[in-house]
Amino acid sequence: MSHFRQNPHPSSLIKRPAEDLLAAGTTMGAVELLVRDLDAMITFYHEGMLLEVLQQVGDAAILGTNSQPSVLLRQVENLPPFNPRGAGLFHTAILYDSPADLSAAVLNVAQRYPHSFTGVGDHIFSEAFYFNDPEGNGVELYRDRPRENWERDEHGLYALATLGFDPNAYLQDNLNPLRTTTADSTLGHVHLQVGDVGTARDFYAGVLGFEVTGEIDTAVFVSAGGYHHHLGLNVFQSQGAGPRAASYGLGRVDIDVPTEDDRAALAARLKDHGVTSRDDGRTLEFNDPWNSLIRVKAATSEKASL
Repeated sequence: MSHFRQNPHPSSLIKRPAEDLLAAGTTMGAVELLVRDLDAMITFYHEGMLLEVLQQVGDAAILGTNSQPSVLLRQVENLPPFNPRGAGLFHTAILYDSPADLSAAVLNVAQRYPHSFTGVGDHIFSEAFYFNDPEGNGVELYRDRPRENWERDEHGLYALATLGFDPNAYLQDNLNPLRTTTADSTLGHVHLQVGDVGTARDFYAGVLGFEVTGEIDTAVFVSAGGYHHHLGLNVFQSQGAGPRAASYGLGRVDIDVPTEDDRAALAARLKDHGVTSRDDGRTLEFNDPWNSLIRVKAATSEKASL
């Protein structure tokens, strides 16, 4: 059992004007993973995590549920392996609609990939199971507790903790014996490895416009619209990491803002802060301080396609 010590930076506590923030309806779009074996990875995310194959063309596939993409898998050749002490992906977090949906996916992964399980975490605002996919990418499967039960500290930040629980008891309590081979889910959040927490806070909150919702010495958590976090940014094993080179693992992180006006406002903020971006009128692309690629589009535009 462990509790994280809250250590908010003073800038995290300053009330900011709405025009400096991402819109409340901002959500995560999809995570692109660059992979060696597309078929094996599709099997893990489809048959294990119960994501639907929404589209497959050539060496790429999009998976999600209810036509909402969560993971884009792209097979590439001749890339070096991801450096586990470098900047990049810590985990992709799939949010399930109910304990029954979460339990169905967890049981499927555990039965098909028994050596992929890495642990559990009761985070007060959520209950999570952790795995590694067949190529070593971290994956969190979780469900949120009711928002009225999320605890805040005296600064208004969410209380942070990782408490243990019995995974077998959880499954026994929540599995639906009549369950199907589908489970409703979305991409809930993405957790990235960065080289410095302060720089991450300044970029993702100060420039992009997320709000800080939790902070400890080794990680900062940010979101839009009061969610517990859309992005986690940590130095658990990557303190001092420099810019990324291309490697297997993280290819791109998508963020969906509610409207084209919101995308244009972010483009203007990036320009004001001297951040180089590419804007084709539908999608806005830029790199974070560690060269991780971020793509922002309006939720009203077309869904991701290959």
